[in-house]
Amino acid sequence: MMIVTQIAEASKARCRIYLDGQFAFVLYKGELRKFQLREGQELSPGSYREITEEILPKRAKLRCMNLLQSRDYTRKQLEDKLVQGEYPPDCIAQAIAYVESYGYLDDLRYAKDYIAYHIDSRSRGRMELDLMRKGIGRDLIRKAFEELDDLGVEQDEAAMIRELLNKKNYCAQTASSKEQQRMYGFLYRRGFHADAIARELSGRALFE
Repeated sequence: MMIVTQIAEASKARCRIYLDGQFAFVLYKGELRKFQLREGQELSPGSYREITEEILPKRAKLRCMNLLQSRDYTRKQLEDKLVQGEYPPDCIAQAIAYVESYGYLDDLRYAKDYIAYHIDSRSRGRMELDLMRKGIGRDLIRKAFEELDDLGVEQDEAAMIRELLNKKNYCAQTASSKEQQRMYGFLYRRGFHADAIARELSGRALFE
């Protein structure tokens, strides 16, 4: 038997339940009444199993489905949402496996869609960093780029650099060393590869 040692309000509708001094899960107040949970009372094994094996996993799956209805998420983003909702780790794992099994969650597809959408406006380096921040690993990002390349979705990084230089009214023939350095830093911070920048700023002693 486990003892309900604390019931703390999480919101107007929900409470955090502590068993034997440790945080266990969050329940709605109506569920407190259903299971007759009060501080200092025992929680039966049967009630514990119903909560952790039926109620919470189902709720976590529905939470995932509701989130994915509005937009795509990476696995890490969805896990973070469930962690914020204070679901137990086992429930989170079950919910993620559930949406993955139906193809609703696919990090490779997410990466490919993200790259295809931003390929004309962001450098490869910037997109790689963005995707890693969203929890997608380098190998999967590389695979996404490779699969898009096979489909003919390619990036003209040189043209993107030239467009940015034009917007900055950069003139290669009259640029000072200080301006060259400034433009190099500007482009590098946006994730363009050093060699691509150097090629577009070719002819200056800085890169020779």
